[in-house]
Amino acid sequence: MTNIYKKLPVVLSAVMFGLFFTSDISFAEEAVSKIDTGDTAWMLISTALVMIMIPGLAFFYGGMSRSKNVLNSIMMSFIALGVMSIQWVVIGYSLAFGTGNSFIGDFSFAFLNGVGLEAGGFDGSTIPHQAFMVFQMMFAIITPALITGAFAERFKFSTYIVFILLWGTFVYDPLCHWVWGGGWIGQMGALDFAGGLVVHMSSGIAGLACALVLGKRKGYPKEPMLPHNLPLVVLGASLLWLGWFGFNAGSALASGAGATGAFVTTQIAAGSAIIGWILAEWIHGGKPTMLGAASGAVAGLVAITPAAGFVGPIASITIGGLAGVICYIAVVAKGRFGYDDSLDAFGIHGIGGMWGAIATGIFAVSAVGGANGLLAGNAGQLVTQLISIAGTAAYVFIVTFIILKVLDAVMGLRVTEEEEMQGLDIALHGESGYTT
Repeated sequence: MTNIYKKLPVVLSAVMFGLFFTSDISFAEEAVSKIDTGDTAWMLISTALVMIMIPGLAFFYGGMSRSKNVLNSIMMSFIALGVMSIQWVVIGYSLAFGTGNSFIGDFSFAFLNGVGLEAGGFDGSTIPHQAFMVFQMMFAIITPALITGAFAERFKFSTYIVFILLWGTFVYDPLCHWVWGGGWIGQMGALDFAGGLVVHMSSGIAGLACALVLGKRKGYPKEPMLPHNLPLVVLGASLLWLGWFGFNAGSALASGAGATGAFVTTQIAAGSAIIGWILAEWIHGGKPTMLGAASGAVAGLVAITPAAGFVGPIASITIGGLAGVICYIAVVAKGRFGYDDSLDAFGIHGIGGMWGAIATGIFAVSAVGGANGLLAGNAGQLVTQLISIAGTAAYVFIVTFIILKVLDAVMGLRVTEEEEMQGLDIALHGESGYTT
């Protein structure tokens, strides 16, 4: 009998452990049961498609650069895959999607604490929380990479790595929280389906700040600084177009009607924008160019991004066509304003993102995305979109400007004149894109 009493604590511990263990199993089974395998498969595919956009951007920007800077341009996109992946895991995801307040998230998800394989990431989630996290990670990677088009061929690589860490933390993460993480722009009712404000407008405005702070490339605009490899540009634009289906249709966060609608409007807007850009270029410059066609496609993809899940196919023709014309005008006009946006990050992403946000407020229809715009009788939506544009532009420009000034004082922003003339491939990386 004494032996039984001695063993009683062990027996009770085993029973309690069994109860907790079964409870954990049951909870896990309940969490897993909420996950839809079709939705999860679509989100993983969409994540991979968005990842393809980053080497696509590298080729696009690399081909537009001069041959002595091709590897540096590619490297600036490629290194973001490493740097921003870690930033997102450590703190970025938490600042963007942690509860926090209407301005910034908290540290509840830091180091992916609480971000597991159970359904999560948004209300009514049918995908693992980590699937949502890694999909959003790709947005956090490509956004700072887009900025590089504005300061290509003259930015110190070491400073660039620190810049994207700071910019991601103090600009991208708060802005992402404002729009998608429960912040003030989302609470206000502004519409941004896949990142017109969060990704494109923010990178374009940041690019403008960079171009103004750094100044012009040596010899610009007197010396010709033409793309050195147009086939590479077209390859990059094509990969961007392919990846954009994941970018936009994946933002439905499930497979089904919403993803299908966004997929269709994405294709139509890109095609329409090619036509719009080419016509504007043909009329203005006398000839349609391959560079123009590729740039037009990207402009249309940028413009449809905030609207993709809120408008129908016919509206997307107008949004894309006007994006081609508007962005062409913006690119041509930079010469008159005298700033050197090397690869037209502001002209395409900044202006295209603004137009897309405005167009969403004009063309949105509740039958598609649950919200009406101006043409459906809701003028207030357009006003809300304009407020979101103004708030985004002011915040991004001011904070980017401050980051640049601090880094310039501490590390320096610009390569030496000798390095710039030699070419950044050899000067900064010790290798060349082309050997004889």
